[in-house]
Amino acid sequence: MTASSDQPTPMTFTAAPPLAGVITVPGDKSISHRALMLSALAVGESRIEGLLEGEDVLATAAAMRAMGAAIQRDDDGIWHVHGVGVGGLLQPPTALDMGNSGTSTRLLMGLIASHAITVTFTGDASLSKRPMARVTDPLSRMGASFAASPGERLPLTMRGLCPAIPLDYRLPVASAQVKSAILLAGLNAPGVTRIVEPIPTRDHSERMLKGFGAELDVEIESDGTRIITLRGEVELQPLSIMVPGDPSSAAFPMVAALLVPGSRVTITNVGLNATRAGLIELLRAMGGDILIENPREVGGEPVGDLIVSASSLKGIEPDSALAPSMIDEYPVAFIAAALAEGRSVFRGLEELRVKESDRIATMAEGLRAIGVAVEELEDGIVIEGSGGKPLTGGGPIATRLDHRIAMSFAIAGLISANGVTIDDMRPVATSFPGFTALLRALGAPA
Repeated sequence: MTASSDQPTPMTFTAAPPLAGVITVPGDKSISHRALMLSALAVGESRIEGLLEGEDVLATAAAMRAMGAAIQRDDDGIWHVHGVGVGGLLQPPTALDMGNSGTSTRLLMGLIASHAITVTFTGDASLSKRPMARVTDPLSRMGASFAASPGERLPLTMRGLCPAIPLDYRLPVASAQVKSAILLAGLNAPGVTRIVEPIPTRDHSERMLKGFGAELDVEIESDGTRIITLRGEVELQPLSIMVPGDPSSAAFPMVAALLVPGSRVTITNVGLNATRAGLIELLRAMGGDILIENPREVGGEPVGDLIVSASSLKGIEPDSALAPSMIDEYPVAFIAAALAEGRSVFRGLEELRVKESDRIATMAEGLRAIGVAVEELEDGIVIEGSGGKPLTGGGPIATRLDHRIAMSFAIAGLISANGVTIDDMRPVATSFPGFTALLRALGAPA
């Protein structure tokens, strides 16, 4: 169906034959954001290969251009970034439109906090509902000031401070975005910025900062607490960066291959950072046949190829400590649980309430609509699995402008009796522009 860019694009996904093939998924979104930002702060030209060219990352690129960085993509898909140096960001001429990207917004707030410029952030309806206080609070302690909409939401205007005040901060919630925002602010603050992280989160910022030449150390205490120290006012050196495939995007064909009988799919060059690999651990615990071949390191990040074969899954009650390593993958994990044998109980997922949508409520509503028995909890969800029996299907599923909700229910449609209709597939372009084409390549009637 054809629709204008400002009109919903519904789509129905129906039962698939066995899926087969070798595929790659788009570049890692978290790494892509950070690669652009740190390249823009380096002195000289950085080169980025495999950058995710979804709407969220393009919003980051546009913002860095607006603040002085020269960013170009060549015909081979290589991105070239000429940085302005730490402390060199310029006043943007207009407000920065972040679209749907919470990562762009929160990390850019960190960058701007230690520059003497004033910036207004705007976003779409979904982003404008997301609270920013978890970032604005610590950045205020570093000297930045904020004028936000009610509830510390967008539109929001901030004024940075240079020199900023280095911060000693204990993270009250497990959030890689908050951690990264503080580290980015600390780059242009004199002295040492110190972060205590009781629950480890994705460590792409730490890895990449070291690669660019920042003075950063990580100490791990006996209870697993990470203490991160960064010395500010450094000169970052340009890098050549290879972005691995995004494990959050790989999650969708991985779950599809496990659930569609007779399937066997290879997903190449997937990032296997331990702080992001929770879904693989969970699916294996459910009985999923997932092999890792050709493990290697690319640009400081572990990667490998996943071989995924159809499996009979069992219900699970995972430890909530797994949550930070798969927080974005829970929606599609709920689809796996819906096809498993027995009950699955997921708890400790309060963070899902403040994503692009309230992902607990939105998934519970959608699962009920396609015939799954669920109980919504304050911090999670209980799902009664079908034991491998195809889901009834139905819809249209209300995705609430959330890309991961849309893709999760698309996968559910591949194992349904009557198909699953998604109310709007447009949000998928934020992270996985080729999603439906990839499913077709595997043999799905998408």
